[in-house]
Amino acid sequence: MAGRACSLLCLLGLLPGPRAATYPLHDRRGLGSQFDGIGGLSGGGATSRLLVNYAEPFRSQILDYLFKPNFGASLHILKVEIGGDAQTTDGTEPSHMHYEDDENYYRGYEWWLMKEAKKRNPNIKLIGLPWAFPGWVGRGKNWPYDFPDVTAYYVVSWILGAKRHHNLDIDYVGIWNERHFDIKYIKLLRYTMDKMGLEQVKIIASDNLWEPISWCMLHDTELFAAVDIIGAHYPGTHSTSLARLTGKKLWSSEDYSSVNDEVGGGCWARLINWNYVNGNMTSTISWNLVASYYKELPFGRDGLMTADQPWSGHYEVQSPIWITAHTTQFTQPGWYYLRTVGYLEKGGTYVALTDGKGNLTVIIETMTHNHSICIRPPLLPFVVLKQNATFDLQGSFKQLKRLQVWHSKFDFGNKSSKFFTRQPAIKVVKGSFTVSLDLDEVYTFTTITTGTRGSFPYVPLSQPFPKVYKDDFNVVDPPFSEAPNFADQTGVFEYFTNLKDPGQHVFTLRQVVTQRPITWASDADKAISVIGDYNWTNLNVSCDILIEKPKTGGVFIAGRVDQGGEVIESTKGLFYWVFADGTYKVTNDLSGLIVLASGLSGTRSGIWHTLTLSIQDNLASGFLNGYPLWKDVQVEQPDNGWAAIGTSTFETAQFDNFQIQAS
Repeated sequence: MAGRACSLLCLLGLLPGPRAATYPLHDRRGLGSQFDGIGGLSGGGATSRLLVNYAEPFRSQILDYLFKPNFGASLHILKVEIGGDAQTTDGTEPSHMHYEDDENYYRGYEWWLMKEAKKRNPNIKLIGLPWAFPGWVGRGKNWPYDFPDVTAYYVVSWILGAKRHHNLDIDYVGIWNERHFDIKYIKLLRYTMDKMGLEQVKIIASDNLWEPISWCMLHDTELFAAVDIIGAHYPGTHSTSLARLTGKKLWSSEDYSSVNDEVGGGCWARLINWNYVNGNMTSTISWNLVASYYKELPFGRDGLMTADQPWSGHYEVQSPIWITAHTTQFTQPGWYYLRTVGYLEKGGTYVALTDGKGNLTVIIETMTHNHSICIRPPLLPFVVLKQNATFDLQGSFKQLKRLQVWHSKFDFGNKSSKFFTRQPAIKVVKGSFTVSLDLDEVYTFTTITTGTRGSFPYVPLSQPFPKVYKDDFNVVDPPFSEAPNFADQTGVFEYFTNLKDPGQHVFTLRQVVTQRPITWASDADKAISVIGDYNWTNLNVSCDILIEKPKTGGVFIAGRVDQGGEVIESTKGLFYWVFADGTYKVTNDLSGLIVLASGLSGTRSGIWHTLTLSIQDNLASGFLNGYPLWKDVQVEQPDNGWAAIGTSTFETAQFDNFQIQAS
């Protein structure tokens, strides 16, 4: 009876609970694995596309939250896509070599982003990885390994271009994102880099699964020597026995991929600890770095923070930024994990790291199952309870007297979550300290005193895309190759100086991909770039167009485009096409199979024409050079979507004086 009464009093909080479990932290038997850092991935689908269009100071503020040491996420690693002119999740990124005899190391925005990261943190590590390749690399085949010397030359040229044109040292390079690897190619890539003086660039393989790359490395000494890091994607916090048997560093080289709400923050908090505790992974890299693409594209808002409104300047610093800071602001690559890390007695995990010079950082998380689910892979059930934990500092850390404390508390549904708040420092008494752990918390206890929760006094309010929008592309010296706010879904649309036209179309936007790339996703066989507000229903789209391909060339403008990314091939909308053979058609889909109207237009290649598409409720009309060409075509679906421009095949074509008026 007395025992039952005591239990009831404990449950009511009237008596102290069970004593705290004790966890030793020491280096008496040596240290664990070397820590390689926490990173973010820009690309893998044009995920930073809108960031470059932000005006200052907001663009720099976003970059500070990502890269500035002791401010926000303070990332140790930046991984970028080596653009391949093809759809790779949310858009295309331009290649530095559209064609075999073409080299341009100023296309796209990854060069700029790497320089901005280095400007803030000179020690940040840089990784390049191809998702797709220009068609010429495969000599017309959808495969990069038939000519491994060509593929190696292509990738090595990107690494050399980074140094020669931007003074960027690439630290790591991958093989082919989440696709088959080729042993001969990996060896040849290593040989080519060594021959070109790039011995310091390390190879990560295979950015997919732990196997079969681990098995192949264990049975091929030359391959084993060529690969420095075994990288897996979305490993579910576990590595394999074969991967560990290699003795190579193991990385979760792409992970997270979850909406950056509070559950996403919980996912990220759990992954950073669990990846080492369960899988001995010494680096975790988030896909993606920043959700800076139209949120209606696939995996909308799957970044560490959100910056998808350059027209307003609005951005959002979400929980994953501050969860990252719990580790990155108090550790550095080159530190070592202690061997004494693991699971707490009542759920949750703890890791501890040291620089070997007396500094110690301990990160604890108590994320519950439903509040830390990632988008993939499935998460098996587990239980976390409130608990007290005592940490017993031994070995080199026994003499520590005080630790700084940083705390995050998720409060799901009550809007009272608090992230990365500095708490009073705690005293270490006789080599130990005790902490009372609630559910869904992250703690950092550290000797490092430089942590800061960075902030800026003003962030503009969110605003929809402007209902009236114009771009004449008249930029003499563009800072980036793409026009603002256009999101290429297939093909590449670049600023172009038309020296053959002394008139009004000197500066234009040009689609430049003329051969289907070696694809990563399900690319369409046409080029398309979307822009605007996905919720637009009634709108007028107007654009001057120049068909360059004789006889068979074609160009379109479109409205209510309802899909993008990897499903762009099946997108619906209202597409107004004109062709070099003097015809036009109106279709309800990008594939051009659902024809709503067609006829003669008189359009020809090499001549500028003005197309205007008007969509009002369920009726659409098209104009050519200001005159009606077709009227009152019935539009049943979709109800809303972006505006777009594009070409009927992979062909060069130019666009000018683009205008939208939405209502």
